[in-house]
Amino acid sequence: IVWQTPANPDYVFRNGRYVRPYYFEFIAHVKNRWAGKTIVDLFAEEFKGRPYEYYVSAVKCGRIQVDGEMVPVSYIVKSSQKISHFLHRHEPPVMACEVPVLQKDIDVLTVCKPASVPVHPCGQYRKNTVVGILQAEHGLTPLFPVHRLDRLVSGLLILARNAAKADIFRQQIEAGLVHKQYIAKVGGEFPEDEVIVDANIDYNAREGRSTAEKGKAASTKFTRISTNGTQSIVLCEPITGRTHQIRVHLQYSGHPIANDMLYISFGIDPMCTNCPNLAPKGYDEEGLWLHCIRYSGPGWTYECPYPDWA
Repeated sequence: IVWQTPANPDYVFRNGRYVRPYYFEFIAHVKNRWAGKTIVDLFAEEFKGRPYEYYVSAVKCGRIQVDGEMVPVSYIVKSSQKISHFLHRHEPPVMACEVPVLQKDIDVLTVCKPASVPVHPCGQYRKNTVVGILQAEHGLTPLFPVHRLDRLVSGLLILARNAAKADIFRQQIEAGLVHKQYIAKVGGEFPEDEVIVDANIDYNAREGRSTAEKGKAASTKFTRISTNGTQSIVLCEPITGRTHQIRVHLQYSGHPIANDMLYISFGIDPMCTNCPNLAPKGYDEEGLWLHCIRYSGPGWTYECPYPDWA
């Protein structure tokens, strides 16, 4: 997928960071599972953010094209064809106004990623991302994120400033030479003794959540830092790197992150369109109480200050 957007976004700061709406062209190549569908059905089924009628109109007026040509709404797409969608992008706002730079070297940049800001372009976000903000406001490009943090997770983010350095980090991570540490605020009085959770993790991309006991092997070590009897601050050291691993393993331990509504069990109302996984619209978004504090590898260590809630 290629995103073509304005080089200099127009940011607006109003209790957070907004991007003034802009036009851009979304380009993708038809996957095998898309082939055989009509162009309208493909978009309606794969990109559910807009109603079916919108895609009909977009095809008819030429905003959606195949291989650079206008096609009828009944057109059947074929594998590997290029589809493009020229649209007006309204990016969601993010809570943070700044992305603090912690350390800037020739080959490596470290920042304290704020909660709510995605690391790189994904979904509805393009310019309201760590990479986009650093490029637009600090002229830092190219950047290669060494690891990723979920959008609502804060803390240390390491970015290589060239492909060679990024490859060195990748090799060290794949060889198991990199040690990661996070802190979390969890519900309940976490056990005083060290807890190691070994539970497989299965990530469902369509639901945007993981479940334990199936999927890929995963292991996390937890150590209690403090507790007030109601909530606890816990050091989290993932041994593997699965999607939502810390969040799922804390839930599995019986002590989920105290404000993680995706993994806290609560009653489900079958008539509620926001239950159980969708955040109510119109509410201020809260950063997850999960924060990356330290990454270390052969001959190097990078750290990030603790958040206010810790």
